[in-house]
Amino acid sequence: MSTEAEALKLDAADAGHRDLFDVPPAQGGDYPEVAYFAGNSLGLRPKATRAELLEDLDAWAALGVEGHLDAARPWLPYHELLTGPASRLVGALPSETVVMNSLTVNLHLLMVSFYRPTRSRHRIVIEDAAFPSDSYAVRSQVAFHGYDAEDAVIRLRPRPGEDSLRTSDVVEQLGGDVALVLLGGVNYLTGELMDIPTITKAGHAAGAVVGWDLAHAAGNVPLALHEWDVDFAAWCSYKYLNSGPGALAGAFVHERHLGTDLPRFEGWWSTEAATRFEMTPESRPPASADAWQVSNPPIFSMSPVRTSLELFDKIGIETLRERSLRLTAYLAKLLAPVPLQVITPSDPARRGAQLSLRVSGMRAGELSRRLRFGYGVIADAREPDVVRLAPVPLYSTYHDCWRAATALAEVMA
Repeated sequence: MSTEAEALKLDAADAGHRDLFDVPPAQGGDYPEVAYFAGNSLGLRPKATRAELLEDLDAWAALGVEGHLDAARPWLPYHELLTGPASRLVGALPSETVVMNSLTVNLHLLMVSFYRPTRSRHRIVIEDAAFPSDSYAVRSQVAFHGYDAEDAVIRLRPRPGEDSLRTSDVVEQLGGDVALVLLGGVNYLTGELMDIPTITKAGHAAGAVVGWDLAHAAGNVPLALHEWDVDFAAWCSYKYLNSGPGALAGAFVHERHLGTDLPRFEGWWSTEAATRFEMTPESRPPASADAWQVSNPPIFSMSPVRTSLELFDKIGIETLRERSLRLTAYLAKLLAPVPLQVITPSDPARRGAQLSLRVSGMRAGELSRRLRFGYGVIADAREPDVVRLAPVPLYSTYHDCWRAATALAEVMA
């Protein structure tokens, strides 16, 4: 195994941006700060978040209702500050992108438009290992339309003895009765990066609509939603986007669907801004993803998202992806002699910033607790037997990877 000195040398040559984040103190081990590997569950707080959120709060105190127009960052068009950087992050046009609501709410609002089942075409394809909320969402949509979820929801499983889905096997399941393909861009459990362009093209060839849950992909891997012709997508902002627990989510609708007669639920913010205060009874939706907004945006929830997106704009997702590949490869090398099964694909092109480990001899939660309180290493447990490590390129270090691998080797021994 690599030595501590070698890990520190790598950090000196390939530093990230840890200084921009608040790293929690360790509750065990020999180091003052944690080695944080749970950014695929909740990202760390950027140091700028507190000051910038307080600025927005102070505008409320100083201006009251006039803050809608007179604040340094006026509230009325505030959501537009997030549109540009969010669109650049996911490879979309600004008109295709909006930050609003939470992830599952956005999926439901988008399925109102894009899941239009008929008797002959009403099935939805998801991964068997989809995040449970996605499973609940599609099953409830199917039931809402009067179909049996046990029949209408196709759950894709890896081949026997394998942990990840093969793209060819996904494509084979896209038959003529499939109305919607809704997969995770990066699988939350295994860390597998799906072949989004190939599956999207195959879904369209089969006559289906193709949407993506990018909760574990946005801010993790480069995306090109517009170029890949994705119909719709949604993502959260509290994992790799570091915007705080329950932070506002994002949504994408391809421009070919904008300004069409797709059904949508509407509300105060889904009408065009220029005529919003004419107070007419009928909505005039803009030809943009803003038409899917329902309620006015919560400013103090948007503030941390804006702060985080500006970081990604400044540093660049391509630069972060390159460091992510180096960090994750280093961690994989360190873990090779440890008696654990890595269920994440070994091909770097098929994974994001995550290695999922199947453990034996103890439950995942117990292992996670021992890492935290014995070594100051924060990992994410998925019971009964998977521990997830996410070396996030913004703030994780090679030394963190060395600490995690050393701790795992000792605990598993």
